[in-house]
Amino acid sequence: MMRSFTTLVLGAVLLASRNGADAFSPAARSKVLNDLKEMRMSGAGGAAAPDYYTEGVNIGPPPDLPSLLLHNRIVYIGMPLVPAVTELVIAELLYLNYEDQSKPVTMYINSSGTTTATGQAVGFETEAFAIADVMRYIRPPVNTVAIGQAFGAAAMILSMGQKGGRAALPNATIRLNQPKSQAQGQASDIAIRAREVAHNRRTSCELIAQATGKPLSVVMDDCQRVKYLQPDEAVEYGLIDRVIRKEDMSPLMKPSFMAAL
Repeated sequence: MMRSFTTLVLGAVLLASRNGADAFSPAARSKVLNDLKEMRMSGAGGAAAPDYYTEGVNIGPPPDLPSLLLHNRIVYIGMPLVPAVTELVIAELLYLNYEDQSKPVTMYINSSGTTTATGQAVGFETEAFAIADVMRYIRPPVNTVAIGQAFGAAAMILSMGQKGGRAALPNATIRLNQPKSQAQGQASDIAIRAREVAHNRRTSCELIAQATGKPLSVVMDDCQRVKYLQPDEAVEYGLIDRVIRKEDMSPLMKPSFMAAL
């Protein structure tokens, strides 16, 4: 039976501690590296990993899911647009731009924007503007897909995807609405914040107008109050290009990490 990963590592450390950092001979180093390679995707019982994917076969744990998605050039926004989420999304977009500028990126959106689902403000519109600007800055085309919900600022990001590559699943809900303020304090501070909210509202509407081809006045009127759109209505509005239905979905593919086995 193959030795455990822990045994190999402890043995290597013990040998180095007794005989110095250069304790391994070329043959010894080669043997340890080969053993580690064989252990890479082994199951708990120590058997070598199979070179095929069969349901029920123990192939060892996959890599963490965020890394697996990123490896396949998928960015997932599944939370409101708070600073931590924005930081992660922008970092992923910049990384994918650096990795390969010719391959498209797919962004799945299931977000209530800068508010909670009940409408409580939790972020600022500048979070969405930062993501939208980076989407336009990087060279790879960014396809966007709405799943679940794309509300407010998230709907704006959805519309900013590559023309022809903006989509929604059949039961997604898209909502247009104006920004909400988190201002508090003195009256003068609240007035300053109110002007900033009005500016952000106009900027958001301008971006949506550019993406949809609708007049700015129409978009601003629609965002004045909450406007819900079902996927087919979003296509007609110009926010997305198509609705992805079951017959359009590609068959389930073998996970890319399996190629390493």
